[in-house]
Amino acid sequence: MPPIVIVGSGLAGYTLLKEIRKRDSATPVMLVTADDGTFYSKPNLSNALAAGRTAATLAGASADRLAADLNATILTRTRVTAIDPAAKRLHSDGGELEYDKLILALGADPIPHGLVGAGAPEVLAVNDLADYAVFRRAIGGRQRVAVLGGGLIGCEFANDLAHAGFEVDVVHLGDWPLERLSPAEAGQRLADSLAALGVTWHFGRTTQRIEPAADGYRLALDNGQTIATDVVLSAIGLRPRTQLARAAGIPVGRGIQTNSLLETGVANVYAMGDCAEVNGLNLPYVQPLMVQARALAATLTGVPTEVAYPAMPVMVKTPAHPVAVLPPRIGAAGSWQVECGDSGVCALHLDIRGRLQGFALTGSETGRRTTLVKALAA
Repeated sequence: MPPIVIVGSGLAGYTLLKEIRKRDSATPVMLVTADDGTFYSKPNLSNALAAGRTAATLAGASADRLAADLNATILTRTRVTAIDPAAKRLHSDGGELEYDKLILALGADPIPHGLVGAGAPEVLAVNDLADYAVFRRAIGGRQRVAVLGGGLIGCEFANDLAHAGFEVDVVHLGDWPLERLSPAEAGQRLADSLAALGVTWHFGRTTQRIEPAADGYRLALDNGQTIATDVVLSAIGLRPRTQLARAAGIPVGRGIQTNSLLETGVANVYAMGDCAEVNGLNLPYVQPLMVQARALAATLTGVPTEVAYPAMPVMVKTPAHPVAVLPPRIGAAGSWQVECGDSGVCALHLDIRGRLQGFALTGSETGRRTTLVKALAA
């Protein structure tokens, strides 16, 4: 009998494999990955400097160790090039592979930065452990780092770099950080706290050009301002990997589209993690991924289980000023009610009847998240 095949060795793929083995120790499972299959936790990449961790110390178990521990076949350095759903077969640069059930846990790619100039190829992005190793080498012995993007990952890297003593410039198109997740008061409090740590903000701006200079690089912003820096890190967002699915005729939108069982529009093919769009939602965070893995493992081992998300606040790893956010549902009618204290901001998103729909907490107010999550659940 052909195996269950998982494509992708990120947190999604390995978590699913582990959840399957909790329920079923014998069904053949194969995991296929284009890299060396070393396990690591991607969320740790954006605060590894403060933790004193290098790429080597972030690396966990090897593919060989995991294959033995989990009674699975793990094919490393094997890139899947096409899916043939009718034949239930994968084409890869290592040959053809049959599957019984196929799970796409492909992750996401950094959005292209779009910069021009001779320095454009030197702009870095950190999307995996290998990228982080390159980034650590690039900042060694340097002092100045420019971060493109003030979203969640950009803020976490800015905090980590500034804490480590780097001069950090953040260029952000929005008027405050995390503007897609929180109201202005909460975002501004985070911005002020990072500024106190040494971060220089450039709000409402985009970077247009990067050129090498004798002492590093010069970034040209859309208002004519220039920034001198040694290293440029792009953190403007991620785009789900959908190319493989699209080429196979699997429906895609923002991500690979699935229902609550994580089934795609093609029989015996599932998707989960950063590449998946589950009932119209692409949630590239750890907690949704864990919920998906548990549900899908149950489904694949004979107990069809729909994904049912609890209230899932996102914790932003910015020790200079912690942030916990749980945005309201897309399209939810209501408004932010904001209270600002000396040590934090509490913003509640309420509907017209005063019912809680989401929250954004900063600083000391993050301690209220458990109570608010319970209120939302009720």
